[in-house]
Amino acid sequence: MDDTVIIFTNLPDRDAAIKLAHELVAQKLAACVNVLAECVSVYRWKNTVENAREVPVLIKTRAARYAEVEAAIRARHPYELPEIIAVPVVRGFDDYLRWVADETSISIG
Repeated sequence: MDDTVIIFTNLPDRDAAIKLAHELVAQKLAACVNVLAECVSVYRWKNTVENAREVPVLIKTRAARYAEVEAAIRARHPYELPEIIAVPVVRGFDDYLRWVADETSISIG
């Protein structure tokens, strides 16, 4: 079983977040994607403090799929510099982690 990671990103609206979630799961790049409630992000961008309404997204996958997930997010993301952060899962329910691995594996044959 590969190491499980949770990838964080934010999208500007719920429709874009749900569309990304469906695409990642359909392509077996993610076992599960949580689309969270809208939040307000405060950040510095190009020397100005900004704030924006965003929809946080949590993507459960294997570390081996990170590059593909990042590429999928970047291809669909409207931001010039999207947040894409992977955090390793150091512990978890074995059956759940096995399910994540199974759902993000490509079947051969």
